Amino acid sequence: MDEIYQYEQAKLQETLSFIQQQLKELQLIPRYQGSDLVEQLLDDQRRQTVNRLQLSEKSPYFGRIDFEEDGKQLTPLYLGKAGVEDPDSHQPIVIDWRAPVASMFYSFTGQGDRAGYVSPDGEVEGTIHLKRNLAVEEQTLKRVVDSYVRGGENLQVTDEFLLYRLGENKDHRLRDIVSTIQVEQDKIIRSERNQSLIIQGVPGSGKTTVALHRLAYLLYQYQNQVRADRIMIFAPNKMFLDYISNVLPELGIGGVKQTTFIEWVLDLLPEPITLRNQTDREECWFETGQSTDLEREQQEMLARYKGSFVFLEYLQQQLASLEKGFVPQVGFAIWDEKKLTAEEISHWFHVEYRHEPLRKRQERIFSRMKRWIEMEHRDIRNRDPRNEMKKKAMEKFRQYKNLWDRRTVSQMYVDLAKKSDVIQPFTIERKKVLFDPEDLAPLLYIYNFLYGIETEHRFDHVVIDEAQDFSPFQVYVLKGHVRGNSFTILGDLLQNIYAYKGIYDWNEFVHLFPEEQVSYFQLDRSYRSTVEIIQFANQVIHSYRGNLTPATPVFRSGEPVQVEQVRDQDRTLAVAGWIQNQSAQGMKSIAVVTRTEKAASILSADLLSNGTEHHLITPDRNQYAGGISVAPIYLVKGMEFDAVILVDVDNEQYPDDALTAKLLYVGCTRALHSLVVLTSDNPSPLLPEAVSVS
Repeated sequence: MDEIYQYEQAKLQETLSFIQQQLKELQLIPRYQGSDLVEQLLDDQRRQTVNRLQLSEKSPYFGRIDFEEDGKQLTPLYLGKAGVEDPDSHQPIVIDWRAPVASMFYSFTGQGDRAGYVSPDGEVEGTIHLKRNLAVEEQTLKRVVDSYVRGGENLQVTDEFLLYRLGENKDHRLRDIVSTIQVEQDKIIRSERNQSLIIQGVPGSGKTTVALHRLAYLLYQYQNQVRADRIMIFAPNKMFLDYISNVLPELGIGGVKQTTFIEWVLDLLPEPITLRNQTDREECWFETGQSTDLEREQQEMLARYKGSFVFLEYLQQQLASLEKGFVPQVGFAIWDEKKLTAEEISHWFHVEYRHEPLRKRQERIFSRMKRWIEMEHRDIRNRDPRNEMKKKAMEKFRQYKNLWDRRTVSQMYVDLAKKSDVIQPFTIERKKVLFDPEDLAPLLYIYNFLYGIETEHRFDHVVIDEAQDFSPFQVYVLKGHVRGNSFTILGDLLQNIYAYKGIYDWNEFVHLFPEEQVSYFQLDRSYRSTVEIIQFANQVIHSYRGNLTPATPVFRSGEPVQVEQVRDQDRTLAVAGWIQNQSAQGMKSIAVVTRTEKAASILSADLLSNGTEHHLITPDRNQYAGGISVAPIYLVKGMEFDAVILVDVDNEQYPDDALTAKLLYVGCTRALHSLVVLTSDNPSPLLPEAVSVS
């Protein structure tokens, strides 16, 4: 093995020297400032090459495959985040992980030596002689693992390198996984562009990271059809966006748009929309005993109805009826019996301009009528030297325009919604209308119906993360903004902790797309947590799992989950002591998790008075700083930490019901290496019976 290591060490130095020499030469060339288009193009290509070389400089590659194409010589291929080629011979020094030939590194499992890939020229087949994992960090070779050697024993060492990577402690950002992409993940990443992918993934299955790597793949493979600035990532909140913000830059991708659905819609709508305070709403929802079962049922029913396909169809019917009667059934006359009949104006609207949205038709008709007045006035200009007749005509025109429907989008939505038999009983007349997030998809749908969708608001691809919290109406309205139904929709139905929104079955989204354009994937392997943590979490959710497959842990064993009884007065000291212990063991990211924001705030204050520094995560927090965090469960969904402690997991805070089981499941599955559960002398019935309480 020493001989192999020495060879790869020498190869690394050779590659680094080449990259550094290329960088030095390119950086000596001054930026072109002129107007010659050819020179501008060449300068842009040089900048792109510099960016690729800089991306490769610290860690040029992560793997090697020795491939013998049928009828050709054996060729060692080194794979990295970015491609590097010799500018003179144009031979690849490092192959981009997204290239067709690189797919063999991920798809080859060692079951036989034959392999192949699909190139632009067709299928290529051959023999794999070697598959080697290489860990290079800061220009230093850290590890060499051969996962396949032709003719060797190949005793299932495939996972050794994966376990090595998974065992590393995490900092405060999600990282790329190019060196450890698994077969099932690679199939998703390399799916065709015009496909809507729906991914059910257990916690820690890498679904978010896979979606981001898919973006990098699409930008590489479909360079003429997909642009970074025409890609949108929808995430649950700003802090989550900050948490995933490093992945695309690590892959050399910039310019991708990222936002929340709420912010995106509020930015698109032409009028100010005032939302009800959602922090109070969420806190009330997760606080046990804060609202009656009837209140929750009503809140859930109304919110889910507004996000449903049933409500969408209701609005479609209402808007179709609105369109039929949109033109006032009166003509428009000026002088000398000069008149536009109601039938004539209606013909313009329903026939000549029928392919345009309603408001654009309306504006075109108004412009046409104004031109008609101007033309008619030319013929009588001698009779109207002071333009008195024209002024009267324009006043009539103003009055005529007022006969048309001039309601704003929000006014129209409120009026249409109030007619619904479901919504009407809950309607309260207020001077100022307040909206909820579930109103935004219908509002945008009405806006698009009235005004259409501008080119700059259309996307080449859209990623929806935590999509179990999206409604069918939201996805439907997004479809209108996406070319070719190019979606990556991902989530976990067992983490739908907002019962008043979202879905219970992925078929609610599948049915929105043409059958031939939608693919469903299931990621059941969890690469995040240890075997002990996953088994514990699976037992927590067992009674409420339905037909969903439980998470299967990668065989990475660790410490047993600790369940400890703590008196209320001892809680703060117990948590502070645990934090100190975990920090001493080298845990970089530590989370103290409560059920509610109120409980997190109280515990945070107690810890600060105890001298334990940390970050309190609140709904309005936009950045995740890493280190030690205190947070309610619903704000850490989608994130991961080296160590997690769940506080007050007793019968009062965590009774035996579906919502609470999902909350506790989310909390447990945030932990990578260490999970501690603090309870009282009356533990939650959701805790596994076999677990001993100390």
